[in-house]
Amino acid sequence: MFDHKLRKTWILLWLGVATAAPAGAADGPSAGFKLDRDADVFKSPDGTVRFEQYAKKQEDGGRLFQFWTFDRDHRHAFQLNPDENDDLPGYPAGFRFSPDSQWLVRMQKLGAGSQTLFLYRRNGFQFSPATKKPFGELAWDYFFTTPTSKGMHRDPENPYGLDHATVNLIKGMEENYAWMGQHWPDSRYVVVGLSFDMQGEEVKAPWIEGWHCVYDLKTGAFSVPPDFAKNNAESVKYPDPK
Repeated sequence: MFDHKLRKTWILLWLGVATAAPAGAADGPSAGFKLDRDADVFKSPDGTVRFEQYAKKQEDGGRLFQFWTFDRDHRHAFQLNPDENDDLPGYPAGFRFSPDSQWLVRMQKLGAGSQTLFLYRRNGFQFSPATKKPFGELAWDYFFTTPTSKGMHRDPENPYGLDHATVNLIKGMEENYAWMGQHWPDSRYVVVGLSFDMQGEEVKAPWIEGWHCVYDLKTGAFSVPPDFAKNNAESVKYPDPK
């Protein structure tokens, strides 16, 4: 899991590129990075962009990852995460596009029991951060403004302030969440699931497992639709009174 210092570095790097022009255009992966044939290859719904994951072995046996996009003819090389080159993730990622191929969510494992999301906006064959702060961070910030978070606390000494914090993309983005019975406008919303736990013998505060909210790609705002009320009520867990 990232330490507190690395989390700060990640956020500062993200802020530095969120308002700048895409800077990932290059000839291809850096020296030492090889195509990870075990990692999934993803394609945009319109078939014009593909994602490949390149890994570099470290002396301790771990790996570092760069994520690259190309067109169908393997041209227009673009690194999705150039801002992370000093602190590259040690895990492969998952990717999902909006149905119109204009928005991209990256699902990134950070460590044991920890995962976050990054949101990008597409411009031709290039991508840029769609938010000024990492998307997963924004989701947690929103959660802690809701009544559900009452009595729950973020620990400033821990990455993301929580134990085993995960931000998950709920399945169905590519179909506008039809399976959930929603009839939302095409490529308008992203549904997110949040979870964290509490550790220790003297745990007294509640936690959540699979709390849902929605991000509006048009307005840049989070909300909780009424249809999510039952799920979110059941997502709150309490310590065993014994």
